[in-house]
Amino acid sequence: MAQRNRPPATEPHIERPGPAEFRDPLVRREMVKAAVWFGMAIAIVGVIVLGQPLLLIVGGAIFAVFLDGGTRLLGRFLPIPRGWRLLLVLILGFGFIGWVGWFAGTTIAAQFGALREVVNAQFERLMHFAASLGLMPRDQSTDLGTQLLGGVARLTSAVGSVIGAVAGVIAMLVIGIFMASEPRLYDRGIAWMLPLRHRTGFYRLAEHAGFTLRRLLFGRLIGMIFEGIFTWIMLILGGVPMAGLLGLVTGVLAFIPNIGAIASGVMMVAVGFSAGPDQGVWAIVVYFLVHNIEGYLVTPYIARRTVDLAPAVVLAMQLLMGALFGILGILFADPILATLKVVLVDLSRQQAAKEAERPKPVAA
Repeated sequence: MAQRNRPPATEPHIERPGPAEFRDPLVRREMVKAAVWFGMAIAIVGVIVLGQPLLLIVGGAIFAVFLDGGTRLLGRFLPIPRGWRLLLVLILGFGFIGWVGWFAGTTIAAQFGALREVVNAQFERLMHFAASLGLMPRDQSTDLGTQLLGGVARLTSAVGSVIGAVAGVIAMLVIGIFMASEPRLYDRGIAWMLPLRHRTGFYRLAEHAGFTLRRLLFGRLIGMIFEGIFTWIMLILGGVPMAGLLGLVTGVLAFIPNIGAIASGVMMVAVGFSAGPDQGVWAIVVYFLVHNIEGYLVTPYIARRTVDLAPAVVLAMQLLMGALFGILGILFADPILATLKVVLVDLSRQQAAKEAERPKPVAA
């Protein structure tokens, strides 16, 4: 009887609050705020550290938009399934790139070495002229050229080694092809991660952004073709050597607004003055003529139908993206800026519509 009334040797386990239990509502609220800010800081650092892979994914999405635009364009004339139209766009696109590579390799390959020698010689002349005016020491002209070439090497090294660059380009193309083959699948996948109340707005925003990017890239392609052909014809008329190579380089670099025009203009003028003063002056005239026509006629017409981006804003975005992510940032700065503007404009319109739907207070 005494043993039954005896207390147990060990107490039963009861769960009690520990040091990690926060019951104060204020503490919980502040911890949630701290977690949000900490998560945003990690996300920003992750974007900077993983900038190159993220830009390759962005490049794949931009390539998918380009393929989607070509597929939609063919759909107006060829009533065949989307897969066959996409395959036809890929064959035509890569066929054209292969033809350009074959043409450059068989016709004007020898001119690349001559172009490099001409640019180096003209650069040395410019440095010696500056040294003769006392603008810089005479023994540092070559060092400055080495520093400039080193800066270009640092910029291009952001892409990585040659093997890494080729692998990145292939991965970007594969991502673009998969996304262009079934764009609705990826739209639904992203929308699935959003709340139900935001999915309709996301679909509308994705359609608007895709439409804008298709127009922007198509306009960029028209500008590239115009600059390349017009430069080639005008340089031939002026007797400037390597006109075909300069036209090809000008057309390719036209994909990079502002910066590409400056780079192609420097090479054009250097080659022109290497042939003589008349050809050099003619190269300057061709440069200003081509880019003024493209800048005041072609680009404004395209901009009115796509996104009205101020040139200073585009240049600032290119400088910022170039400083953060290198050459890939410069290449994709314009489409990223256009997408950001579309998103901000759409969100502002949604907010304005919500403000208009709210009942207004009745005056007493």
